Amino acid sequence: MSYGRVTGEVKRLLQDIVGPENVYDSPEMLEKHGLDESPLPPHPPEVVVKPRATREVSGVLRLAYERRIPVTPQGSRTGLSGGAHPIYGGIALSLEEMNRIVEIDEDNLMAVVEPGVLIMELHEKTEKLGLLYPPDPGEESGSLGGNISTNAGGVRGLKYGVTRDYVQGLEAVLPNGEVIQLGGKIVKNSTGYELLDLLIGSEGTLAVVTQAILKLVPKPQYSALLYIPFNSTRDAARAVAEMIRRRVVPFAVEYMPRDAVEVVERYLGRRMPDDEHEAYLIVGVEGNSEAEVEWQMETVGEVCMEHGAEDAYVADTEARMRELWEGRKCLFEAYKAFWEVDEVDVCVPRSRLPDYVEGAERIGERHRLRVVVNGHAGDGNVHAIIVKPEEMERETWLGKLEAIIDDLIYLGLSLGGTVSGEHGLGYTKRKYLIEKVGPVQVELMRAIKKAFDPRGILNPGKILP
Repeated sequence: MSYGRVTGEVKRLLQDIVGPENVYDSPEMLEKHGLDESPLPPHPPEVVVKPRATREVSGVLRLAYERRIPVTPQGSRTGLSGGAHPIYGGIALSLEEMNRIVEIDEDNLMAVVEPGVLIMELHEKTEKLGLLYPPDPGEESGSLGGNISTNAGGVRGLKYGVTRDYVQGLEAVLPNGEVIQLGGKIVKNSTGYELLDLLIGSEGTLAVVTQAILKLVPKPQYSALLYIPFNSTRDAARAVAEMIRRRVVPFAVEYMPRDAVEVVERYLGRRMPDDEHEAYLIVGVEGNSEAEVEWQMETVGEVCMEHGAEDAYVADTEARMRELWEGRKCLFEAYKAFWEVDEVDVCVPRSRLPDYVEGAERIGERHRLRVVVNGHAGDGNVHAIIVKPEEMERETWLGKLEAIIDDLIYLGLSLGGTVSGEHGLGYTKRKYLIEKVGPVQVELMRAIKKAFDPRGILNPGKILP
């Protein structure tokens, strides 16, 4: 596809729309906004634009649409699939300055936010009011707009679901600059095709979200975490299935192998409760009475001991739970601090988790690369971290990386899984789409893309192969 260029005239027009102070073309800014946290080399845009209001986003897109200039929406650029890379140059539309929590509506249990709000900011503000926004991806500095664009999940997915389950309304700007309102502060809606759900998870390829209405729930009054060592992943997975059968639905069940525990300890400079066993579960339970939480802890402990657990360490104070969560949530950052890494986030049926872990380890051995599987055992969304050997040349690494990612994704598909549970396809995983959904669905997706974006300017090169 042929695109227009960002000329000096276009830059002046952009300055008229958003103000000269919000248009950037220095080499440093272009490189910064030419990447995310994937291992791709930078794809610098021709200009970076930082709007502060919906009308400015509308103006930028209208201009880009007229001149057929590609536009790449960006948040905090923490994605791992190249979704924020301006593959065709053009305009990097950074939404980080649209970062207001507009309203916390306690009567309707909803929050109104702009896309640049960080998820940790919304969590902090709502929890002070005794409310909870359940989606909790591990990257707390991720933006809510980015979470919506990939339908992010996180550690609470087992009990609460994913981002899609909490988006009640969106304000969005179409590629031609037209502003649309979808949903609202309503619980039910059976009025035509649900375009709201279509935008969630579309990775910025259909429209640019400028405001979101998010559902909140009352925050449970009591909670606790259990840190449980096992001698095998298979024992840990069997314990998860039995918890559900016994009618305990934890808000989180996270899996970490010993390798991950040791790296986290090195990164944090402190010990986890145990680091001498092959596999670990972190199980979170909650309720509105101490008795309810106590019963859940006892049941989880009994189930795990029956299925080969060696012990069960309880964190039942804010400080202890914070330390334990820190150890889980910093895991990817810990590996990045010591090595160059990439990550695959397939989702498989919960019962096939041991098969995936064992298969991934065999794949790592075959490629002679270190593969560390961890993730959300409660919902089957597993993350395989691939570690670059320090002595390996970068060109060799990139070649081996592509081959091992192929094997890890096809392993997940063979077990009844999907290509991505929450990171999205972006640029690096788009070639797998047809393998998962087939040519008929891909053509339907192409038709949807064309209906929203007939000139193909919005985040081109993403999702569709």
